[in-house]
Amino acid sequence: MTVYSRYLYLFIFCLLIHIGVNAQTRQGSGWVIETSDYSDYTGVSIANGRIGLLPSKEPGKTKAIILNHVFDKESKYGVSKVLLGINFANLEIVIKGDTLKTENCTAWTQKLDMKKAAFTTTCRFKNYADFSFTSYALRGMPYTGMIDVEITPLLRNLKVQVGGQIVCPNEYKNVESGFRVMQDLDARMPVLQTVADSPFGKHHMATSATFIFEEETPELKRNVKGPFHHELVFTKDLKKGEKYSFAWAGAVCTSQNFDDPKSESERMVVFQLLGNKESVIERHQKLWEELWQGDIVIEGDIESQQDVRLALYHLYSFSRDDSNLSIAPMGLSAQGYNGHVFWDTELWMYPPLLVFNQDIAHSLLNYRFHRLEKAKKKAANFGYEGAMFPWESDDTGEEATPTWALTGTFEHHITADIGIAFWNYYRVSKDKQWLKEVGFPVLKEVADFWVSRSVKNEDGSYSINNVVGANEFYHHADDNAFTNGAAKTALEFAVKAAKELDLSPNSQWSKISKALCFHYFPSGAMKENRTYNGEVIKQADVNLLAYPLNIVNKPEDIRRDLAYYEPKMAPEGPAMSHSVLAVLYARLGEADKAFELFKRAYEPNKRPPFGALAESAFSHNPYFATGAGGMLQSVIFGFAGLKITDEGIIQGSTCLPKQWRSLTIKGIGCDKKTYVIEN
Repeated sequence: MTVYSRYLYLFIFCLLIHIGVNAQTRQGSGWVIETSDYSDYTGVSIANGRIGLLPSKEPGKTKAIILNHVFDKESKYGVSKVLLGINFANLEIVIKGDTLKTENCTAWTQKLDMKKAAFTTTCRFKNYADFSFTSYALRGMPYTGMIDVEITPLLRNLKVQVGGQIVCPNEYKNVESGFRVMQDLDARMPVLQTVADSPFGKHHMATSATFIFEEETPELKRNVKGPFHHELVFTKDLKKGEKYSFAWAGAVCTSQNFDDPKSESERMVVFQLLGNKESVIERHQKLWEELWQGDIVIEGDIESQQDVRLALYHLYSFSRDDSNLSIAPMGLSAQGYNGHVFWDTELWMYPPLLVFNQDIAHSLLNYRFHRLEKAKKKAANFGYEGAMFPWESDDTGEEATPTWALTGTFEHHITADIGIAFWNYYRVSKDKQWLKEVGFPVLKEVADFWVSRSVKNEDGSYSINNVVGANEFYHHADDNAFTNGAAKTALEFAVKAAKELDLSPNSQWSKISKALCFHYFPSGAMKENRTYNGEVIKQADVNLLAYPLNIVNKPEDIRRDLAYYEPKMAPEGPAMSHSVLAVLYARLGEADKAFELFKRAYEPNKRPPFGALAESAFSHNPYFATGAGGMLQSVIFGFAGLKITDEGIIQGSTCLPKQWRSLTIKGIGCDKKTYVIEN
């Protein structure tokens, strides 16, 4: 199949997906995405930076709970894999012997309220009752979640049976489940609990859960449904037309974060049980209100508004300002890529978060800083100086890429990407104490690595040989354009950081940054590597030298590289490549082309019914947070014209699509500026 026939196929595929998503999704406000069709269902995660709950189409059910940076082996001799939490977020409703399921309910709807980070399922269970289930991954209690339930009987009085369930993944070991009612004076605290060990014994896991009632607590009974599955059950007589409300709250703790996860999980649910239900929901909503001080508002195009806000919602959901953790490509929506951290964070997700929320950006950088010593050991183990960060990183800071994947051994540009992210934080924050204590120590080790990694040629130039670049289709590349460009930029930034602190930079940093090789076709287009000869590429590489690196900055050079590489990109490649092209065309003032590429970057990847992003047009592994970062960069650094510079965040030329009446970017930088662009 030729590149052009692939694009024809991709266009048709994109059109069908676009029609399918829109047919199943009601576009209300820019804050709420609502659907009434579960025939082709991919859920969207609700998360708080520590745990992610992946909803199900089944009312009251949660498919899985994803834990952030809690790892065990994926197999006996395999690499690490992020773990699933012991899942408390499931309710089973029985009326007159019938169990509530999608097939026996009508008026089924689900909606994600991004403003409140709340996910609600409503339905009518035969002619018995109307149900509403609203799930939260509580932002203020990051190891906990809650399902808030409302039942309204329809035609007659009825008896309803409710089971709050804990389901342990089948691969977990030494599973122990129980129920007890603790008591202190007049306080009775019924708690259902499961504890277990992770598959290869690295972590001890604990989940506790309880009901929260607004009225008198009904009699509770425990049912054991299997070795990995038990429930706490109550029955209640309900009167016709009178609403009945309760909640099911749970906490997921592990030995990664607690010495005694069992007791800590109990305390968290007891806290919610005894008078704090409303306060934790209010705290959750207040914290999300603070997050949304950084927002993007698009007037005139509700679909783009929802897509962009869904992307930003997920980046906020997958990160925290107090965790010192990073974001995996699938965030807290799935175990894809084993939950490891790649360049996806620093190059794609981090820039939007940096401009909107410097505290989250600081937390993401701490993840790398706390693993600097391991990166220095890795460099030494491979015969280099400085720090050599792993291509795939887990909790240890050591290389976590499967050994069969050459990216883990040869994709070294990650080290430069991290250095660039650190200097960009200083550009925005101007925190000189941080630069002295955290930023420069990283930049120095990054620069020293590239000095030792480069080799001097006979003509005095320098090369970086035998790498896997951003274009991972090409192994053993010499002078890969993006690797050399990122190294050049990181070396320059290390020089600037040293001078900012009145230190003398290593003279080699500047010398090598100026002498790194780039190769060109006779037409003037830059080669992806020294021996590149026009092959299809996996994703953007050369074009990254124009944005975000700003090494290629003459309009005619940018256009030449765009024209050459746009048709070379594989349709099955990841979502973010066309986002970079959209930024560049917007900066060139070509609004129509920029908007076309902005849409092409993600629309083929949208999955019904909510528009969750898969990694590529041909995969189903949402939510792809890397693609969300690329989409947001198209808007912020393309259409809105913002730039991160040594003078801070500035606005260059803007370029608004004709489909948008206006674009407003709120909460930018430390002074929380607002930028308004109008057509």
